Amino acid sequence: MIRLCEKRDEKDIYLIINDAAKAYQDVIPDDRYHDPYMSEEELADEIRDGVVFWGFEEDGELTGVMGIQDKGDVALIRHAYVRTSRRQGGVGTKLLKHLVGSTDKPILIGTWEAADWAISFYRKNGFGLVPSDKKRDLLLQYWNVPERQIETSVVLASPNWR
Repeated sequence: MIRLCEKRDEKDIYLIINDAAKAYQDVIPDDRYHDPYMSEEELADEIRDGVVFWGFEEDGELTGVMGIQDKGDVALIRHAYVRTSRRQGGVGTKLLKHLVGSTDKPILIGTWEAADWAISFYRKNGFGLVPSDKKRDLLLQYWNVPERQIETSVVLASPNWR
């Protein structure tokens, strides 16, 4: 079942993100990976900044989370993670389809250039890579990420983006 996450879910969101983000170890640049990948304070900051998390619940347990953030003319998919033990079961696809259906705005997604599995997942679900000459401007306009992350990331867009 897909449901809106609540304050009581923040610990589970934190645990899911940090469990799933272990896939980035030895894949993304060493200077961008740390453990935990996202601290509890960073998660709280993201929520205060308008990231609304949705979760997929099975047998009373959150197995995946995905955030959406309204940025005026676009929406961003943020922090899409599924517990390592539940990957490849359709949880991510269900969450993404739910969030895509929740807005009529174009959707942008930023991810690591080296995260081939993530790029493949989004492309399989209808998103396309934004040309590299537009990526930087989009990351600066809609995200708050350091220069090193801009250099090592890609942006994907829904078909209704420009």
